[in-house]
Amino acid sequence: MDLGIKGKRALVCASSKGLGRGCAEALAAAGVDLVLNARGAEALEETATHIRDTYGVDVVAVAADVSSSDGQATLLDAAKGVDILVNNAGGPPPGLWSDWDRDDFIAALDANMLAPIALMKALMPGMIDKGWGRVVNITSGSVKAPIPQLGLSNSARAGLTGYAAGTARQVAQFGVNVNNMLPGIHATDRAISLDTGVSKAQGIDMAQAKANREATIPARRYGTKEEFGAMCAFLCSQHAGFIVGQNIVLDGGAINATI
Repeated sequence: MDLGIKGKRALVCASSKGLGRGCAEALAAAGVDLVLNARGAEALEETATHIRDTYGVDVVAVAADVSSSDGQATLLDAAKGVDILVNNAGGPPPGLWSDWDRDDFIAALDANMLAPIALMKALMPGMIDKGWGRVVNITSGSVKAPIPQLGLSNSARAGLTGYAAGTARQVAQFGVNVNNMLPGIHATDRAISLDTGVSKAQGIDMAQAKANREATIPARRYGTKEEFGAMCAFLCSQHAGFIVGQNIVLDGGAINATI
């Protein structure tokens, strides 16, 4: 399927690896030029080089912490005029409800709510002027079914979801579509980290920890970054113009809900 976005330009955050990289590669395969962002310069440049060489698109790599005002300024300077924004950031650490204080919540909000909102506010006016734009926020399945030990993430990502819901319905008339992707477990470094924690806590090997988690997923496997990226690219395509303010769950059926 021709996605109709060849020659467009996208900013993809946290795109040196994992789900962000999956989105970046899928967009590049559709002919989209990229501004890639991550905090780690070395991994980011490796990804940028791979995408340039593989897909033949223009790639600008910006190593910066998007949760900081300086990082946002640097990134926005490079991303001025983009047609597509993919917001993404790693989640805050797990814990118990009693573990976190105000500073913990502020850090979570900065990374997973306020930074995406700042990028949307800065870049969507240009999309509105052009009469076309796409914003995809990568959040979490926890905004639909909260995960007890991820209270910081539940709170910050739910806040972003609420902001995006109202905003999407204000900008759709200008050809700008805002939607969210809610991942479950995918075969990324995050899954390895989670399985490592279970392995240590339960005294089982990594293979068993993974098998136990896969058994809780109706698809009986982890998702892939390629599958995730393909959905992201579709939401950014010419075919997604009537999809507004939706939360697309990609979790292999793990969240048991009718709607």
